[in-house]
Amino acid sequence: MDRKERQERNTQETEMAMVIDNVEKLREKMDRMQKAQRKFASYTQEQVDRIFYEAAMAANHQRVPLAKMAVAETGMGVVEDKVIKNHYAAEYIYNKYRNEKTCGVLEEDKAFGYKRIAEPIGLIAAVIPTTNPTSTAIFKTLIALKTRNAIIISPHPRAKECTIAAAKIVLEAAVKAGAPEEIIGWIDVPSLELTNEVMKEADIILATGGPGMVKAAYSSGKPALGVGPGNTPAIIDDTADILMAVNSVIHSKTFDNGMICASEQSVIVLEKIYKEVRAEFRRRKCYFLNREETERLRGIILTEAGTVNAKIVGQPASVIAGMAGIDVPSDTKILIGEVDSVDVTEPFAHEKLSPVLAMYKAKDFDDAVAKAERLVADGGYGHTSVLYVNTATEDGKKKMEKHQAVMKTCRILVNTPSSQGGIGDIYNFRLTPSLTLGCGSWGGNSVSENVGVRQLINIKTVAERRENMLWLRTPEKIYFKRGCMPVALDELGTVMNKKRAFIVTDTFLYKNGYTKPITDKLDEMGIVYTCFYDVEPDPKLKCAKAGAELMRSFEPDTIIALGGGSAMDAAKIMWVMYEHPEVDFMDMAMDFMDIRKRVYTFPRMGEKAYFVAIPTSAGTGSEVTPFAIITDEKTGKKWPLADYQLLPNMAIVDADNMMNMPKGLTSASGIDVMTHALEAYVSVMASDYTDGLALKAIKNVFTYLPRAYEYGAADAEAREKMADASCMAGLAFANAFLGVNHSLAHKLGAFHHLPHGVANALVLTYVIRYNSEEAPAKMGTFPQYKYPHAFERYVEAARFAGITGKDDHEVFENFIKALEDLKEKIGIKKSIKDYGISEEDFMATLDEMVEQAFDDQCTGANPRYPLMSELKEIYLKAYYGK
Repeated sequence: MDRKERQERNTQETEMAMVIDNVEKLREKMDRMQKAQRKFASYTQEQVDRIFYEAAMAANHQRVPLAKMAVAETGMGVVEDKVIKNHYAAEYIYNKYRNEKTCGVLEEDKAFGYKRIAEPIGLIAAVIPTTNPTSTAIFKTLIALKTRNAIIISPHPRAKECTIAAAKIVLEAAVKAGAPEEIIGWIDVPSLELTNEVMKEADIILATGGPGMVKAAYSSGKPALGVGPGNTPAIIDDTADILMAVNSVIHSKTFDNGMICASEQSVIVLEKIYKEVRAEFRRRKCYFLNREETERLRGIILTEAGTVNAKIVGQPASVIAGMAGIDVPSDTKILIGEVDSVDVTEPFAHEKLSPVLAMYKAKDFDDAVAKAERLVADGGYGHTSVLYVNTATEDGKKKMEKHQAVMKTCRILVNTPSSQGGIGDIYNFRLTPSLTLGCGSWGGNSVSENVGVRQLINIKTVAERRENMLWLRTPEKIYFKRGCMPVALDELGTVMNKKRAFIVTDTFLYKNGYTKPITDKLDEMGIVYTCFYDVEPDPKLKCAKAGAELMRSFEPDTIIALGGGSAMDAAKIMWVMYEHPEVDFMDMAMDFMDIRKRVYTFPRMGEKAYFVAIPTSAGTGSEVTPFAIITDEKTGKKWPLADYQLLPNMAIVDADNMMNMPKGLTSASGIDVMTHALEAYVSVMASDYTDGLALKAIKNVFTYLPRAYEYGAADAEAREKMADASCMAGLAFANAFLGVNHSLAHKLGAFHHLPHGVANALVLTYVIRYNSEEAPAKMGTFPQYKYPHAFERYVEAARFAGITGKDDHEVFENFIKALEDLKEKIGIKKSIKDYGISEEDFMATLDEMVEQAFDDQCTGANPRYPLMSELKEIYLKAYYGK
């Protein structure tokens, strides 16, 4: 055996020795982890917070691969929903505890001699369920790191690979940030013997799983934080908003195919509105079982032992129906059994962990509460209950009080989808975010709240649905009208007393004299300047770094970006690098679900230089947006940065700079304006403040884009109105954000080099039809977005633009036709294929484009939350022009 073979054999033997597959190895592992934890206990808050941050960032980066692993290994759930859970476990948990003190003195009152000091518990034994194998692992390891505890994971045998992968990602990031190497561990070959050993030898148990596992944790002789089963009943009162209530239940019950323990298991509807509620469920593609079908499904819900049948857990409704020999449409969302009994002998009255729902008719509110109380008592004590009611009336308030007084659940959710609402911080911002939901003494648990870094007493929490604050963020000053540029620039000298200006533009604009009116004005005011004109289309990170280096040597107090989106994007990145050379670009590019809860905080801008944006094309609206896109030349990946710190301080929209735009640029940038405005108008974050801007921009594009395209500088009015439209659309989507149209277009541009506006145009009408579905597979998640209504929004936009019809559906179809006619007038081709992209090349990149488009920053604000298969269908339609 040669030296290389001996090394390989030694490596294999070492790896085998490290595999935790018996009690002896486990005890040795736990001994090493306890030593690591004692070292970790001496860390400062600053050290712990750095480790916590890096671990959260690492988990967030891997949310998509981990979701795919979980579904592939367990055969349960929905990849897209598991992505959300992984994202939530990293981002929301970090956001909740990022500033919470967990080391040393927590609270001190010297007058009263009162002090509270934080000490870690030691080694945590974490039992991870098969239903949430990666997100729960992320959640538990993060809160363990934040509290200076070691944690050893016992994964479910059917989910061990993905659970261990999640733990490894967090561990590697934590160790790289300074944590002890053995601070996180796991059982490689799970068994009941090893799980019991872990629970017996650890200092505390954090158990999430079935009733048997939780009972074993509490019987281990060690302190345990366990959670009980859920059997959530949702009452729909006759005062409720039926449309919101039904769609909230669907939104929750279909999330990850119903595997969240907080999801609704039964809906109790007052007799007065029963037919209306039933009709709304049917309209939204829920299937009501007839008597024979209900009996068939009863036979497969539970096992002979009375537990939920593992074969139905996390499966689509159509698959479950097939198991019972029932034929339903493939797009069925939920199987609903109309039953009468709330007794434990009724299978529909149990927790089902699948898109199967029981529906009860109640003669009045008291009857509804009594039914809900009984359902909770037969398997859901302490977990979650839901009430849909009009909270604005005295009658509604009294019903709320009656409901919360009777229900023995630790989460009472009002007008809220329970899957997303129960885990906290989405539909109520005071409810602690967590993936381990305590059920208090009612459920045989030691905690009654959502488990986090601190646990004190049983607390009954009533969480009403609330709409979070929205905003309208704009540059400090926006100047518009032809000829306004010299007047606006005058402020730099006469009002602000600026001394040094750095101009960022491209070679074409520089060599063709576009910078001269600016430099003449700067000369007049005695402001020294230099010009960086090496910006190319789709600017590269290398270009931004070069510009930032020149800025640092020149030390400007003003940055002037002149050009289209590329020049302004590059200038924004240079601005950040100039003012904050210490920032990590990868951190800035981290996506977020909610811009206010993102893991990374952008540095404060404008302390060195005032930023002025002057567009020369009517398209991107970048002069008034907090967005910038930059390309990593090493990987070819486009990084969209988004933060309000990137908003320019001053925008100068002078159509004189746009008069000589070529036809191709006029077409691509003009249709980009339409896409911005339409996506902002149907966004889940749209508001009255952004709606007016979006509508006016839409109307301007229909009216003036064909003229600007046809006549160019000869039609000065059209040029000016398109400049206004671009800026207004920019203001709208800067605050309401965009949607999947841009997600899809970003990847078409990145993979096949289509101009951004053209890429948007090619998928535009397909996305509109997709968003307009009244019963989508999933709707967008945002408190202000109560139920699908994109169709109505498109019709409103169409009518505002002057498009008519005998009814809404005809107006909608005429709107689609008007957009297609507009595209034809400005030279947009019919399909992706028509732009010379071969079928072979397109198909080779299709799956990667789909996954990246799904994970694009723009996707989250879309009114219809997409499945990857749906995005793929849009791409295929757009490619062939069908």
